Amino acid sequence: MRTHAISDDLWSLIVAVLPAGRRRGRPWNDHRRTLEGIIWRYRTGSPWCDLPEHFGPWQSVAERHLRWSVDGIYARIFAAIASDLDAEDADLGALLSVDSTSVRAHQHAAGARSGRRTGGSVELQEISP
Repeated sequence: MRTHAISDDLWSLIVAVLPAGRRRGRPWNDHRRTLEGIIWRYRTGSPWCDLPEHFGPWQSVAERHLRWSVDGIYARIFAAIASDLDAEDADLGALLSVDSTSVRAHQHAAGARSGRRTGGSVELQEISP
């Protein structure tokens, strides 16, 4: 038996905001399996083509991730989760993690000196009183 990355309680919140299946054409793969494939890919840092087969075809998972990103599905998922939090759990900082290697910051935020360096030498002159 495989364990799920998404608990059943969390999934009950997420499934309500996911798009319904298509009427025509090939039916979509299971939303939960696809979302867990997306989670696996970002947890491991692996390329899409290395996605294990039990998540479905990697092309389908990657395409669904792109579609959900463009359609704002992830924003709806986060909003649904945030609205379900209790007042004491309202701090989303405990739930989210940001990898600092991928966050762009200005060079001065890291403590670099501001101002322009000319690279030239400085000549000191003695001033007589």
